[in-house]
Amino acid sequence: MTDGFMGPPWQMDLRLDALAAYEALPGHVREIVRAARAELVTAKDPYFRGMERDACLPNGMTVTPVRSSDPKGPRVLFFDYENGWLKYTFVPRLEDPQIIVEELFWMGVEPPTESPAEP
Repeated sequence: MTDGFMGPPWQMDLRLDALAAYEALPGHVREIVRAARAELVTAKDPYFRGMERDACLPNGMTVTPVRSSDPKGPRVLFFDYENGWLKYTFVPRLEDPQIIVEELFWMGVEPPTESPAEP
């Protein structure tokens, strides 16, 4: 145990319904979600506040508050160029701060498995 506020890497838990949604995703999308998870748990500020709030995120990922009037409220991390998102909250407890993923959704399209037919 430490004497001050713990910093990254943060703990992250998924609600059971979000975990079920994650397990139902295609493999290539699970890779994208794992990359998004890595960005969240290592972020100095999981709220991503400020002008350059998500400049450090890879292409195709952005973070925005669910409600702009709630600066310490839930956030949405869009991934796969906004084809999917995960809604999370950050619980800044002194002893065990963590990120809780409440919702995970992907509406993208599977990549083709066959080569296109020749004309």
